[in-house]
Amino acid sequence: MKADILNHLDDPGYLERLYRSNKSKFKENINDINQEVAGISAIDFWRERLNYESDGISWGTRKEFTFIIIIALLAGLIAKIPELFSIDEEFFYPRNIGFIVFPGLAAFFAWRNQLTQRKVLILGLITILTWIYVNLLPNNKESDTLILACIHLPLLLWGVLGAAFSGNDWLNLKNRLAYLRFNGDTIVMGAVLVLSGMALTGLTIGLFELIGLNIVEFYTKYILIFGAAAIPPLATFLTQTNPQLVNKVSPVIAKIFSPLVLVMLIIYLFAIIFTGKDPYNDREFLLMFNLLLVGVMALIFFSIAENSDKKQSSGNWILLALSLVTIIVNGIALSAIIFRISEWGITPNRLAVLGVNILMLIHLLIVSRSLFGVFSKKLEVEKVGISIASYLPIYFIWTLVIIFLFPLLFGFK
Repeated sequence: MKADILNHLDDPGYLERLYRSNKSKFKENINDINQEVAGISAIDFWRERLNYESDGISWGTRKEFTFIIIIALLAGLIAKIPELFSIDEEFFYPRNIGFIVFPGLAAFFAWRNQLTQRKVLILGLITILTWIYVNLLPNNKESDTLILACIHLPLLLWGVLGAAFSGNDWLNLKNRLAYLRFNGDTIVMGAVLVLSGMALTGLTIGLFELIGLNIVEFYTKYILIFGAAAIPPLATFLTQTNPQLVNKVSPVIAKIFSPLVLVMLIIYLFAIIFTGKDPYNDREFLLMFNLLLVGVMALIFFSIAENSDKKQSSGNWILLALSLVTIIVNGIALSAIIFRISEWGITPNRLAVLGVNILMLIHLLIVSRSLFGVFSKKLEVEKVGISIASYLPIYFIWTLVIIFLFPLLFGFK
């Protein structure tokens, strides 16, 4: 699209059609061109037009809104499949929960970004084959590899959604960073919608109870499920058509919570020593330790993604300190899982945790090195974001290994 814009600077009608075909992509390219080349009047005009923040709420085009409504309804119908076809919920939901959310959103971005037929076919085949595979896995509720496959399946579908979000340029690292920002913004918008939905649910049920009607079962069965399934598509739609709603909220949340999490982690490490608890002999503690690690990693990455387009960020030193402390936490978790493997042998769970801990440790070291380069003025802030984006496919590959190879390697146990 960038080449099209530059080649048609003297054709306002063509630029307008290009803008209407994909507004978010057009805006991103205009901002990129503005940073690379200065003094082009047409680019200056579009930059001012696109970055003007209106006080009103945009509901996008009629086609976009219709597409989102269809996705939301389909998501609700997928969530109702166990009831409609008398399928065991314990069989269906662990294997298919990700298919309620991600394929519809991937289809929306594939349509919005005008993906080539080849790329649509690739993403579609990955989704369909994964759906067939995971539903054909033996229904052994005690199988560790089945549980691991179900846990990691949403991560695989998240990667497919990221590819659709990135458009036809899957190797563009800026698109990957934009995807991380999109996730942060959508989570914030989704949280607002969830809270609003909870308030509406309580008010609705309460009002009907006042007139002697108990609608809890009906509301839960038909309205609540469809409403919950509609939240991800609606949050996505609002963040894409109204970026001004949350693009200032997410950085503020990241800036507030980063120092708080840093203090919490330091105190937590000392508390572990004081209480004598350790992840080496306590399996549940090790599990919670790793969940804490993943949460802190996500906070670091989203924070850097939000600040990656800024020339300077006063919070970078906090992110560096948080990264260094997280490396210590990761080191403890990694040593604990190595200890458990040496004592009790390899299991699917231990191998999966070992792999992800190694990957996260390497990634944290790369990010910390980049942040240190910013302070020594050897690197620009943008390079920190690049160090995150370039590593993301490694997680995707490990997810594929866990989902498709682990069941075979461990005999579906």
